[in-house]
Amino acid sequence: MISVQLYSLRADAPNDFHGILRSVAGFGYDAVEFAGYHNYPVEDLRKTMDEVGLQCSGTHTGIHLLEGEGLSEQLRIHDVLGTKNIIIPWLPAELHNTVEATLKTAERLSKLAAEIAPDGFRLGFHTHDCDMTPLEDGRSTWYVLAENTPDSFIMQFDTANAVHGGGDPVQPLLDFPGRGLAVHLKEYPFNGECIGEGTIPFDRVIKACRVAGTEYFVVEQESYGDRSPLESVRVCRENLRKLGL
Repeated sequence: MISVQLYSLRADAPNDFHGILRSVAGFGYDAVEFAGYHNYPVEDLRKTMDEVGLQCSGTHTGIHLLEGEGLSEQLRIHDVLGTKNIIIPWLPAELHNTVEATLKTAERLSKLAAEIAPDGFRLGFHTHDCDMTPLEDGRSTWYVLAENTPDSFIMQFDTANAVHGGGDPVQPLLDFPGRGLAVHLKEYPFNGECIGEGTIPFDRVIKACRVAGTEYFVVEQESYGDRSPLESVRVCRENLRKLGL
């Protein structure tokens, strides 16, 4: 299933989120991944998604929103949107800037994943460039978290973020089979290139995704060059078709 991270359209969504959903459906996307709702009621967004045939592949939801009383509200929102996949998009530095801190965070995330699992929800983590930087024992945040969370915990790899942090665009997918339910396909460098126009070896990435157990290929566009955000997202979808997706 081909999804698009709606952060890619962050400048346009606040003005016409429903129009954005209609546009990406028209481009041939099957699903969307949310990163905030721009003050639109999620019930209304779901109605538009149903009208145009879009599913929700998951959300990017800050860890601070998943604590205390906020957790039940987030689970309600995800039920409305029709997804069970809750991805934490980033972590404050103090939660992963040492091996010890990262191990404590892994324990915290594992407990939270277990708490929401009985209702069918899955927790995950999305990598940024800093998450690929070696810590004091040579492992990165990505590897420490993956090695110390349950197999049900989604490790959402981002191809360009990995390379930007000095990592490999393919190997982390192969190192944790079955952990990549959703993977971000993003081109590199961040100069406006769409998927297939930069340096990421997407043919190898797609093959590795089979090992990772990927169900959702999530397009994310970081910058746009001479294209508009919507045009960039449209071109990415066209180029994925050329890659067989």
